[in-house]
Amino acid sequence: MEVLTNSVVKDRPKYPEKVLQFGEGNFLRGFVDWQIDVMNKQGIFNGSVVVVQPRGQEKIAKLNAQDGLFTLYLQGMKEGKAVQEHSIITSISRGINLFNEYDQYLELAGNPDLRFIFSNTTEAGIVFDENDSLEDRPQRSFPGKLTAFLYERYNAFQGNHEKGFIIIPCELIERNGEHLKEIVLKYAELWNLGEGFTAWIHEANTFCNSLVDRIVPGYPRESVEEITDELGYQDHLLVVGEQYHQWIIEGPQSITEEFPAHLAGLNTLVVDDLTPYRTIKVRILNGTHTAMTPVSYLYGINTVSQAVEDKVTGQFVKELINEEIIPTLDLPIEELCSFAEAVLDRFRNPFMQHFLLSISLNSLSKFKTRDLPTLMEYYGRKHELPRKLVFSFAALIAFYKGKRGDEEIQLADDQDVLDLFSVQWSQYNGTIDSIQEIVSNVLGYEKLWEMDLNQVPGLAAAITNDLFNIETKGMKVAIQSLLGQKAAN
Repeated sequence: MEVLTNSVVKDRPKYPEKVLQFGEGNFLRGFVDWQIDVMNKQGIFNGSVVVVQPRGQEKIAKLNAQDGLFTLYLQGMKEGKAVQEHSIITSISRGINLFNEYDQYLELAGNPDLRFIFSNTTEAGIVFDENDSLEDRPQRSFPGKLTAFLYERYNAFQGNHEKGFIIIPCELIERNGEHLKEIVLKYAELWNLGEGFTAWIHEANTFCNSLVDRIVPGYPRESVEEITDELGYQDHLLVVGEQYHQWIIEGPQSITEEFPAHLAGLNTLVVDDLTPYRTIKVRILNGTHTAMTPVSYLYGINTVSQAVEDKVTGQFVKELINEEIIPTLDLPIEELCSFAEAVLDRFRNPFMQHFLLSISLNSLSKFKTRDLPTLMEYYGRKHELPRKLVFSFAALIAFYKGKRGDEEIQLADDQDVLDLFSVQWSQYNGTIDSIQEIVSNVLGYEKLWEMDLNQVPGLAAAITNDLFNIETKGMKVAIQSLLGQKAAN
């Protein structure tokens, strides 16, 4: 069977190279390169992507061997139905191996068509390495490589302000664009690149903060033979992703004139401030994940989709989102409800097995960043406790006992957190007083919470009551009792 190359794609169009992409991994190919492909096929972008690797070399060789082509399988809920569809992505023109083809990399800086730079080098990629130098071929760090490229561009066009870039990093760190720009300027100073170059960075280039959202599991090892038979060709760069996608780009609206994703029906927005969108994602998507995990797992459920589809835990999840999380957020209610429905569809995705235990890693710190702000905001606005979040907090403490019936739970967290719960649960004697002691000590763990949560009126008593019910009656009875109650003062 032949491998996917230009011979498989008839009349493949050729586009000018408008994009430099740092990263050849599954996410960028299944997210950014797919969006460019969609726009190209609608005739509204007409540009291709040149890919360079932030590290390693293997994927670049595979990419060039397939003429930059790969197949994207999108699986998930679409308009209320489970949909599986695929397409060949033709937006990548070539890959450049920075270790063997550094001259080609510098030559690309002189391409007048080049306008965008995208990256995904993991959260650890946007770092400053004082050992990098301009003479390295290549530099070790991604920002070092980028600075060298920008300096080559600056010199190639003699500081022309019309030849700067729109730079949009996709790394999952807050204010990623601002952070990247700070490091580029740091290299400019370290390498003595001159005030003219520094001014050009500020005035000719737009560094955008961005927030990306799509689950891209990557190469489907378990089903690749079946998929290959269906396709009729071999694809060593096959990528699987979910249907849902969202890209929030913080920058001037003029970006949409050059990157008109909205005209292609893509869920990509250019906004003045992405902060509320980050808050929505953290509170509704991530917060619900974290809050549902101990409840659903102790109920006897193992995956996210099972938890949402179950009559009891599904009701818990929906009420948690609609009655406790959404009321603490300030974007238009239609927008919040639309996002929440999309989240529930993603949770239901029948093509992805998302195990609750994999979500449970470092659950206590996740609860602090994802759910505690909602709990505090809810109390501040309504002067009462959000009952389902409180119940989830109690379930989390029960989860850290490390037992589901007779089954051991493989807890994964920082050792001091594990030690805290080990000590607390070793002192449990079946009484409500001992439960109260456990709750008081967990809420008073200021090293994590950065405050004494025992000071939140009624919180300790409510968690104690829920935790005692979970311990003495079991999760199934406790949660069914909860869902028949109204919010408690």
